[in-house]
Amino acid sequence: MDRFLALKVFTRVVEANSFTRAADSLNMPNATISKTIQQLESHLGARLLQRTTRRITVTPEGQEYYEKALSVLRDLDEIDASFKTAPATIKGHLRIAIGGSTARDVLVPLLADFMSRYPDIRLDLAVADRPADLIGGNLDCAIRGGPMDDSTLIARKIGASPLITCATPGYLKRYGVPASPDELKNGHRLVSYLSPASGRAFPFRFLRNGVVTEIKTEHHLGINESNAHIAAAEAGLGIVQTFTYSLRHALASGTLVEILSPWRPAPYPFHVVYAHNRHLPSRLRVFIEWLSDVFPAALKE
Repeated sequence: MDRFLALKVFTRVVEANSFTRAADSLNMPNATISKTIQQLESHLGARLLQRTTRRITVTPEGQEYYEKALSVLRDLDEIDASFKTAPATIKGHLRIAIGGSTARDVLVPLLADFMSRYPDIRLDLAVADRPADLIGGNLDCAIRGGPMDDSTLIARKIGASPLITCATPGYLKRYGVPASPDELKNGHRLVSYLSPASGRAFPFRFLRNGVVTEIKTEHHLGINESNAHIAAAEAGLGIVQTFTYSLRHALASGTLVEILSPWRPAPYPFHVVYAHNRHLPSRLRVFIEWLSDVFPAALKE
């Protein structure tokens, strides 16, 4: 039995809570995963997992072994990292989940720098606005906006983006320029961003003199994908509130015009998140450090 492989297989099965998902993430046959766990349990003389047709339960012995196995994997990774200080020696496959407009307007324009520094790291971007399942989706990390409420993930803040409210000149000529947030309730057409997870519209938020105001009036158009949301604004379909980085070209060209600037809401935080119990490979470590260096300025531009 390859004991190092057995540690990797066992920890991944526990994290994925599934033999099938663990097999997919490790690119191994299901039969190999099952055989490895059986060999490990036989070697230890202890039952680590209780398996039924519907679920996997970690035994007390399995939980103890899992925590110690993670410690061993982290130590091995740190040893490897200490001997691999040159960017050219860092290799591997990095899978990153990110939202549509953030990928298009922030990350992708920056990637040439990262790829030149680490030419042997192969990148896959899983682009979607819906939050991704890191373990089940075999993802190394995700870039997410908003407060981080998931205690199963480690979150590192990598910046914050200003939010602005805007519309096309044609829309404002037809419907008028609102002088305050309350005027949005009177005849204006709002294009709301819908949560891809819940389907609920994010309220328009405003901040002035320390007072936060939320406008929850009924929207005329709701869209759950960030690029389409921006396209609707540029098409003159109504007023939107979104990140400045997604609108920099439209604002510079005059396609969109900012309104209600004295009520700009607080900047929206962004984080890179990764699984709490997964050891940090060198390829992910350098990517996170790089993000922390370059992302804050890019979000504010």
